[in-house]
Amino acid sequence: MPAFAARDTNSSTFLLTGFPGLEREYPWLSIPFSCIYAMVLSGNCLVLHVIRTEPSLHEPMFYFLAMLAVTDLCMGLSTVHTVLGILWGLSQEVSLDACIAQTYFIHGLSLTESGVLLAMAFDRFTAICNPLRYASILTNTRIIKIGVGILVRSFLFIVAPIIRLKFFRYCCSHVLSHSFCLHQDLLRLACSDIRFNSFYALALVICTLLFDSMLILVSYIMILHSVLAIASQEERLKSLQTCVSHICAVLVFYIPIIGLTMVHRFGKHLSPVVHVLMGNVYIIFPVHIIFASSYLLVPPTVNPLVYGVKTRQIRERVIGLIFPNKKISEN
Repeated sequence: MPAFAARDTNSSTFLLTGFPGLEREYPWLSIPFSCIYAMVLSGNCLVLHVIRTEPSLHEPMFYFLAMLAVTDLCMGLSTVHTVLGILWGLSQEVSLDACIAQTYFIHGLSLTESGVLLAMAFDRFTAICNPLRYASILTNTRIIKIGVGILVRSFLFIVAPIIRLKFFRYCCSHVLSHSFCLHQDLLRLACSDIRFNSFYALALVICTLLFDSMLILVSYIMILHSVLAIASQEERLKSLQTCVSHICAVLVFYIPIIGLTMVHRFGKHLSPVVHVLMGNVYIIFPVHIIFASSYLLVPPTVNPLVYGVKTRQIRERVIGLIFPNKKISEN
């Protein structure tokens, strides 16, 4: 693998790491990765199309699902050019400005997805624990405000540390650990004072991802308490089934991102391959080619499948689009 000589400049070019030791397999690896990106694009676009064209889906639960689909779609688009660029042999180099822009969108979209999952948990909590006021609480105006609030929180609060990356001096190897740019990866190569970025990023993670996950957990404790109070076992199962898709989406999002954070924070002694693998699990989870690229593509790939299979209205509408003459059973 080529390496850059140590430099001390802000107009640096960085080298993205692909999959060490598998360089000869890149043409073959590019096939499943290309298929997964195609699934991300087609799956989320299909979900958005179904929600837009089906009047019965114009309700809060599906508005939040549309937000999740847009976030997942953007997440896939933010990394496709670097990941496939490496696998197709086009380029492993990325300029500092392009790297900072990719870092901004990756971390901003990660916070957005966390916020949307929290909003979806609030939606399920309201629908199950306070069903009579569901329509009056989650009005269209309130949903728009929630969406705007998520975007402001996600993309405004990360501006300060991202901008500072432009003014750091990078005098290390200029070899990044992943096939995309991350804030913590750029900090590792900086020779400037990074204390503000390091502490700010940690505080932001605690105030957003950790806070969101705790609120989601609390909401499901309250949902479970409310469901257990229902006398009919059939009604209990029916209520819990409406939460299955969201629970799967939460697990698919938080488990890899927590694992990646732990590796970056406490796994500095581990092999670089471990960092690359953990960084890519989101991309390859469906095919298990390598335990890699976990941070970015499993949620965009899996979420449309989960909601398409577990949500009856979307499942029936999708089947109707694919097989127009097929009669859909009520079950």
